[in-house]
Amino acid sequence: MVKEYSIFDVVGPNMIGPSSSHTAGAARLGKMAKKIVGKNIKDVKFYLHGSFAETYKGHGTDKALVGGILGFDTDDVRIRNAFTLATENGVSFEFIKTDLGDVHPNTVKMDITLDNGKEHIVMGSSIGGGNIKITEIDGLKLDFDGSKYAIIMEIKDEVGAISKIVSILSEDNKSISSINSNKVDNSKFGFVTILVEEKLEDETIDKIRSCNVVEKVVVLDRF
Repeated sequence: MVKEYSIFDVVGPNMIGPSSSHTAGAARLGKMAKKIVGKNIKDVKFYLHGSFAETYKGHGTDKALVGGILGFDTDDVRIRNAFTLATENGVSFEFIKTDLGDVHPNTVKMDITLDNGKEHIVMGSSIGGGNIKITEIDGLKLDFDGSKYAIIMEIKDEVGAISKIVSILSEDNKSISSINSNKVDNSKFGFVTILVEEKLEDETIDKIRSCNVVEKVVVLDRF
């Protein structure tokens, strides 16, 4: 039997595939999703939209996404063996073609299950040249393109909650670019996304995490 090869399988070690949008961008999306949800990923369902859905096998988008979930950088040659490595590490995965609506053609929604049973949704797009944009985390709509540092928090829905976070950032001399909030109906918590100019030190992040109004914190680096 003749084995089928994609371009992705035969490229040299300094490349992850023939298309920065379909491979480098896909790997970055997977790696960013891993950073957002944390470690110990057990299962991922990749819902592929548009061009991703049509060309994911030939361009290696599938291997790049799985490699990213495993924490591999865009130029890591292990991406070529991502399927085998994922299986060896107990990570199952599935690719599903779908229509995600009016979004960028290179968009993927990742339905991620951790080994503790918790589920998370991360959706993002590869927007060209290896650049990506995160558009949703667990129902929270975003427009994060990595041009700033981001703090995404789930906080108590009470008066003065956001002000407490702003005070911490101000005390640590962090310049705030924007603040966006979103609250799910009938929830005691809301989501707040703050973009800042400077990289956040561990000390600042720890102060935010220890704040009595904060339930969860995700920090996204500029890329």
